[in-house]
Amino acid sequence: MIKKSVVPVIAAAWMLGFIAPAFSQTAQELILKGDEFYSQFDDQKALEQYLEALKVDPNHYGALWKTARAYVDLGDLLDPGLKDLKDKQMSFYQNGEDYARKAVKANARDTWGFFQLSAAMGKKLLLMSKKEQVQMSKEVRGYIDKAIALDPRNDLAHHALGRWHRRMAEIGGVKRLMGGLLYGGIPKGSFEESEKAMRTAIDLKPEYGNHRLELGRTLLALDKHKEAAAEFQACLDAPVITSKCPLYKKEAQRELEQVKKKLK
Repeated sequence: MIKKSVVPVIAAAWMLGFIAPAFSQTAQELILKGDEFYSQFDDQKALEQYLEALKVDPNHYGALWKTARAYVDLGDLLDPGLKDLKDKQMSFYQNGEDYARKAVKANARDTWGFFQLSAAMGKKLLLMSKKEQVQMSKEVRGYIDKAIALDPRNDLAHHALGRWHRRMAEIGGVKRLMGGLLYGGIPKGSFEESEKAMRTAIDLKPEYGNHRLELGRTLLALDKHKEAAAEFQACLDAPVITSKCPLYKKEAQRELEQVKKKLK
């Protein structure tokens, strides 16, 4: 026979078995917590919340593409002095690509999965061999175009297009010829198209300093030094709206100092 004193304990435990699920967090609640950390520039804690959301709902599109974003951002913010920096960055970017691919699979009708896939692959591309860069650049461009087609107001996708054009345009005639012979053709880009895409990104989100920084770099390639200096200064004056904005400002300051020497 169960003692009377034990009965309330069993009853309480039985009740908690039904009550506990009511207090468990939904995937959307966890994502909102992650978004709050993201707005506070704490990418690591944001990532942790998004991963928890995926434990609840492994195919949640929002959690998937935001997890991809967090991995790429954390890879970008690794200490440059770290041992084996490139290997660690590659690990973060590969994780970003993996989650972005899952996001695209979960929802192929939204811009952010495709953009994050292009972003993660674009970061990986810079750490790879020339042959791999040429081969992957075509695929990256396809995802950028898809992101823009799904939402022409995606400023980050236009930004990515601008960087893609500049990267391809930087491959000069001899290098392009040799690359074509070695790797089977290098996609064409132009500094003019890079400028156009960057200006579109700025029109869509003028407060984002990285748009200004990258436009400045494209303008330098076009020998528009005064205009470039103005964009670097605009980056310095821009508000801090992401965890990486302080990094962009440091880069803009270095670029501005260099271009000022040329303008003397």
